[in-house]
Amino acid sequence: MKRVTKTAQAVTVLLGSALIAGACGSSKDNSSDTTAAGAATTAGNTTTSGAGGASTTSGDNTGKAMTITIKLNPKAVWDDGSPITSKDLECSWKANLNTPGALSTTGYDQITGVDTGDPTTAVVHLKTVYAPYKNLFNLIIKAAAFKDCNDVSADMQDNMPFSGREWKLDSWSKDQAVLVPNDKFWDSARTPKAKKIVMVPRTDTQTELNSLKSAEVDFIFPQAAAGVTDTLKDPNIKYTPGYGLQYEGLYFQQDTGPFKDADFRKAFSKSVDRNLMLKSIYDPIFPGAALLNCGLWVPTIGKWCDNTQFANSYDPAGAQDMLTKAGWAKGSDGMWAKGGTVPTIRWMVPTGNKRRADAQALMIPEFKKAGFNVVADNADAATVFQKRLPALDFDLAMYNNLASPDPTVTSIMACSSVPSPANNNKGQNSSGWCDEDASKVMVQSDQEVDESKRIDEIHKIGQYVVDDAVMLPLFQFPNIAAWRTDKLDGPIDADAANYRGFNNNSYEWTPKSGSQITIGAEQWPECLNVITECANSSWYQWTVGFPLLPAVWDTTADGNYKTTDLVAAEPDIKIG
Repeated sequence: MKRVTKTAQAVTVLLGSALIAGACGSSKDNSSDTTAAGAATTAGNTTTSGAGGASTTSGDNTGKAMTITIKLNPKAVWDDGSPITSKDLECSWKANLNTPGALSTTGYDQITGVDTGDPTTAVVHLKTVYAPYKNLFNLIIKAAAFKDCNDVSADMQDNMPFSGREWKLDSWSKDQAVLVPNDKFWDSARTPKAKKIVMVPRTDTQTELNSLKSAEVDFIFPQAAAGVTDTLKDPNIKYTPGYGLQYEGLYFQQDTGPFKDADFRKAFSKSVDRNLMLKSIYDPIFPGAALLNCGLWVPTIGKWCDNTQFANSYDPAGAQDMLTKAGWAKGSDGMWAKGGTVPTIRWMVPTGNKRRADAQALMIPEFKKAGFNVVADNADAATVFQKRLPALDFDLAMYNNLASPDPTVTSIMACSSVPSPANNNKGQNSSGWCDEDASKVMVQSDQEVDESKRIDEIHKIGQYVVDDAVMLPLFQFPNIAAWRTDKLDGPIDADAANYRGFNNNSYEWTPKSGSQITIGAEQWPECLNVITECANSSWYQWTVGFPLLPAVWDTTADGNYKTTDLVAAEPDIKIG
């Protein structure tokens, strides 16, 4: 599935400050590009721009504090009719910051307090300027539902007992999730037309496609793979690709294992023939496809992506020279060894994903020819995204990141975001990469409100990623919304490119017969905790997080931000 990078990236992203990794891929934060939306607001001597999530300023904001004043819609209530208040935002901050195993603390660790004297106004105090502030408070939890907001790790295991959106969770199991309309939702214009949405796991690509063909489900949101569009050719099926913020890459876990050796890791990265993968894996799906040459961002949003940085990544002669100089030698079996030991590289992908299985079948023999002993070491998607990625239990992984529209990568790439016992296993940096100089630039970019300076900083971070062989970008992916036209009516594909997937307008979907919509889900969460690793996949967010939990800002299909009907007006930002 996709991982959510909390970037804040989420989602994983989500999504706090997140990226989402997915059944397609992951999140530890998110990867991101940025174009922050919304009306321009004047905040002290700073004007927040509508593009880029950045701001222009008349002075140096380094070291200055920041205040966000969020006025809540007085009509906003939870599904039991109780008001959504500033206490709920305070609880969300505490839970993200302090819960053991929290997916990401990025951004929340800059908050020093939330004033809650007025239930309808949350005044959020930050110790620094935080440019990607629109990634904060994008999944808000209900304070009254928890004994202690500082530790919600044992909560929300098999239920989500509150909602502040159009839908609420009626029931959940390992076999299905049932959403029903939230009759306390305050915006009557967004009243769901269906009486029920039933989501069922269809975690194998072909099973997912077949379930739509057979009318077992009404809608799917499949990853692209060879043959998908041919399978979807049916007079009663329509599908729409929507290019958004999703990208696939190869990630090298370097905290432990063979890739902890920098020379070995960099040489391996130079030995990956991405053009062969393009020709054999991606061209059959998207004829004329091009490789993505910037890491952690995509070129469709803003100027954050320098799409030249990985252009010359394939250099097998350079790889051989690097290993030889570092004391490696090929044995009689043709494998690179040092001290008589040939490292085994465990390549992890989610089972049931045909595209990634095809990639392993193609590339493992190629790696062997180059002298690298790579073995498939796969698991179901829930294990990959909720257990093994957070535990850094892999050497090589292939997944999609679903980025939020802001380019912060602190939560997925900073040293402080490597999960470990020292930080209560918090963070989404599942590559285990720690470069203190790069981390300083990440923090600096998060505090930079001058867009041109921030672009330079983001490009500089990208070059660190290139130089230290943290990952290899492969391809920018479309989301594919596919549905049965004989079962559903309405703007089904209106948000196909959105970070939020199909959630923004599902209330408009109309069953053509009966009152139920059935959705086949590519990944199924093992638990429902929105703060911890349970939420480390896009499908967790699409099945549970996004449909139920209120937010201050939502994303749009064109990669912008907009305030939600939770708030009475665009939040006021003051610097200094």
